[in-house]
Amino acid sequence: MKISVIITAGGSSVRYGKDKLLETINGKTVIECSVNAFLPLDPQEIIISASEKLEKEISDKFKHIKNLKITRGGKTRQDSVFNALKACTNPDFVCIHDAARPLIKIDNIKSCLEKAIEKGAAITAVKATDTIKKVDKNGKIIETPDRDTLWCVQTPQIFEYKTILAAHERLFGKSFSDDAGMLEFLGFPVYIDEGDYSNIKITTPKDILLAELLINSK
Repeated sequence: MKISVIITAGGSSVRYGKDKLLETINGKTVIECSVNAFLPLDPQEIIISASEKLEKEISDKFKHIKNLKITRGGKTRQDSVFNALKACTNPDFVCIHDAARPLIKIDNIKSCLEKAIEKGAAITAVKATDTIKKVDKNGKIIETPDRDTLWCVQTPQIFEYKTILAAHERLFGKSFSDDAGMLEFLGFPVYIDEGDYSNIKITTPKDILLAELLINSK
């Protein structure tokens, strides 16, 4: 079975203040941690969809990975993933992962992949622990969804390659926050695979400190 990995790294890190993917966690940059997490899968290729600035920074960093490619990130995450999908070498399945989630565990990757192989599309997620309120534009609460039905979405999101590529082609120019949402919109079933709360997304400098604590507490 052929598996390709896409690492999305085209963001601007506006909320962070500088390029968060080049920050270090225990001596490794965030993006190195994210890429290295997928190496045990022995994928046929790893494709990093990167901004122009980051592309220059990381081209030398990953020279030791022979099957790694770098594609140019787009204006949106959707554009960036589409560019990377078009660069894939016709795999059976593709794993799409945010570079800003450096603590993903190989056990969670493999579990999500198994679910995707079984169902065609699967995403890593964790159960919501907070009560969620839906509000209108004036801030008035209009609904309190049942927490037991709510999940917090993470990555990787893993799909049959031809299925997710066709979705991107069909919905080109639209604006979806994640790839699973595109399949949902088209009526294709996507399944949850329960992940780990340690799979945090690096958004602020405090998240780097939290990531170091999580790693060192193992």
